[in-house]
Amino acid sequence: MERKVLLVCCAVGLLGLLSAAAGFGAESTRIKRSQVKFVSTSQCEYPDTPAFGLGVTAAVALMLAQIIINVSTGGNCCKRRPQPSNSNSTVARLYIVFSRFVFVIAFFLLLAGAALNHRHGVGSMYAGNYDCYVVKPGVFAGGALLSFASAVLGIVYYVNLNSAKNSDMSCGGSIPKGAIAMGQPRIPPTQCG
Repeated sequence: MERKVLLVCCAVGLLGLLSAAAGFGAESTRIKRSQVKFVSTSQCEYPDTPAFGLGVTAAVALMLAQIIINVSTGGNCCKRRPQPSNSNSTVARLYIVFSRFVFVIAFFLLLAGAALNHRHGVGSMYAGNYDCYVVKPGVFAGGALLSFASAVLGIVYYVNLNSAKNSDMSCGGSIPKGAIAMGQPRIPPTQCG
């Protein structure tokens, strides 16, 4: 494996682990209903917890992992420029679509959980009674699991895309338009898988 590929995979993997750990930390420190005090007819008193900071940290780490993957691949998921045309490239595109889909859900869960956990003050009227808002159990944990899955899918995408590029160029792949041929020998297609 190339050094650049290993470096990108390690960076994205560490950011994915950081995001998951911070998400699980936010889940364990979130405000529970039993911790909220009902002060007056419409005021709720919330304790201070690190869940807001942990939720934001998890979301930022997840965002950085996605940025690293996109920058290192040139953001070429769906552009109409010459790309490797083998099955590894098609599989890589599927991985990035799933990775981005999971990223959006995880990012939303982490930020929504952090914002709702940071809410202070007025309660809400429900069936004639006031109620204080709290984040439901599992919001941060779900975001943590999905953020880790997004990082893993991003790594798999990056590795598959690099193997597709390498196999396409080593097996008689076409030289992109405007590129300069450097006189490297081509392997006849019969020797390529």
